[in-house]
Amino acid sequence: MSMTPGGPADRPDYLDGSGPAQPAPDNDNKKRLIAVGAIVAGGAVIAGGAWAATSFFATGAQPAEALPAATVAYVSVDLDPSGGQKIEAIKTLRKFPGFTDEVDLQADEDLRERLFEEVTSSGECKGLDYASDVEPWLGSRAAMAVVDLGEDEPTPVGVIQTTDGGQAEEGLATLIETCGGPAGEDEADESGSDVGGWVVEGDWIVLAETKDIAQQVVDAADGSTLAADSAFQEWTGEAGDDGFVSMYVGKGVTKYVEDFAGAGMMGMPGSMLAPAPDAMGSFDEECLESAAPADVEACFESSSDDTTSEPTQEVPEELQQMINDFDGAAATVRFDDGAVEVEYAMSDYNQDMTRYMTSEEGVDMISALPEDTVAAFGFALEEGWAQAMLDYVKTLAPDESASIDDQLAQFEQETGLAFPEDVETLLGDGVTVSMGSGLDPDAVANGGPGEVPAGIRIKGDAQEIQAVLDKISAQAGPEAAELLQVTEGDGYAVLALQDDYRSALEGAGSLGDSATYSGVVEADEAQSVLFVNFNADDDWLVRLAGDMPEVSENLEPLAALGISGWVDDEVVHGLVKLTTD
Repeated sequence: MSMTPGGPADRPDYLDGSGPAQPAPDNDNKKRLIAVGAIVAGGAVIAGGAWAATSFFATGAQPAEALPAATVAYVSVDLDPSGGQKIEAIKTLRKFPGFTDEVDLQADEDLRERLFEEVTSSGECKGLDYASDVEPWLGSRAAMAVVDLGEDEPTPVGVIQTTDGGQAEEGLATLIETCGGPAGEDEADESGSDVGGWVVEGDWIVLAETKDIAQQVVDAADGSTLAADSAFQEWTGEAGDDGFVSMYVGKGVTKYVEDFAGAGMMGMPGSMLAPAPDAMGSFDEECLESAAPADVEACFESSSDDTTSEPTQEVPEELQQMINDFDGAAATVRFDDGAVEVEYAMSDYNQDMTRYMTSEEGVDMISALPEDTVAAFGFALEEGWAQAMLDYVKTLAPDESASIDDQLAQFEQETGLAFPEDVETLLGDGVTVSMGSGLDPDAVANGGPGEVPAGIRIKGDAQEIQAVLDKISAQAGPEAAELLQVTEGDGYAVLALQDDYRSALEGAGSLGDSATYSGVVEADEAQSVLFVNFNADDDWLVRLAGDMPEVSENLEPLAALGISGWVDDEVVHGLVKLTTD
């Protein structure tokens, strides 16, 4: 469809009450008009949460093709994914009784129709028929986005796929008439302020606060779409294969984050962040003491020369640098072989800290835990991390640097601990925190922490680690001292609450070789890992919820959870994976 300005035949199709202005709708009609927006704008994306577990991205056109490259944030969803993926997703979800009871979705159902039924179930759109009024023009893909149109604030928009642009016009008119009240009494005025604005362009309906804004978005996308933007392609590619929900945040968002950061600091309590009297004039002390942070400015009166400066708060240098270094991020939610995955990638905007987190030692240590491990967390921090963290904290509050040093010196004097040396010794070259099988809540309740099969492995010199723990024990007392005794086994320093579990940690294990572990952990890439085996220890989580049948029966299908994180080539990656039996 032509985008060239001109007569009616040359203009994009749109629907925005372009006829003569009508009386504004009453409150009841406005409420019904909100239902229209829920159906044609926000509903499809909200459905990504409500129906997320039943959808995948299918190949084909995506909403990013209807948005301009100046889009700074984007979330899209597909309500009619390819058959095989849809079947797999629904089969997985039907393992959970709660899903079957509440949704009972079948593989051959139209998710769009189910969404329509949910949105209109309150009766706001009585008489509207999905088969005749919606299905003929409504596509399966939708998105919500935020676009930079050169204004002080970003512009929110919605995009919905249509299978027939002409019928979309008629369908939207029917939605307004049916959900908004009798025709001619509740149409929006020319500004479109009541029902928003629509522009139908090709296979897409672009929705915004007004028709003019929607047209601006369409014009901005002409020849420069988000889908063709190199940054969008790069970051969505980093997030891996397509899924049923896709998310993207571009570097353009930093323009608004910077303003928000400064404004946020103005909203912090305390006189140090209030506008300076010489900038704002006189102020009411009583008002200032009782005002909420957002109302502080109202307590200030302009100076006698009637010149008032806007209150400002400079963003800390370190935070500003992080904002400048942010290049983008993306995430994908998908099903894969009976598992739900969330994969994300984002620019490494804080390299001064992440460069200390790239060792794989902690993950290697997890793979050597006992195979019946219930849960474990493993990570490693490279030499120099503690001082780097201290320096980082100081850059966030440069005026407090001297105070931080004084407090640290006092802490060292009172405890005998040396910072950063003792802290780095305590965490060694890698750490795992884990729990083994044999958890008995009754035994723990009667016998105390010594009955908990939990422990810590540290790759480091056991004697040096014990020396640091002795300093802590001297402050904590004799009961803590019993728990802070290190033993050595297979190259690790071991602390454990239970003697049997201590012995298990002192030896070598084979957790990394188990199918359960490898099924949820990105072992070849990960530099930190959280692992939970729900099937271990006789379905330990189901046992713990045994007195709540409705909860336990919905926990039973869970198999394992893995959260893997790594940094590679200035990109921070993460994968969250949940499997079912």
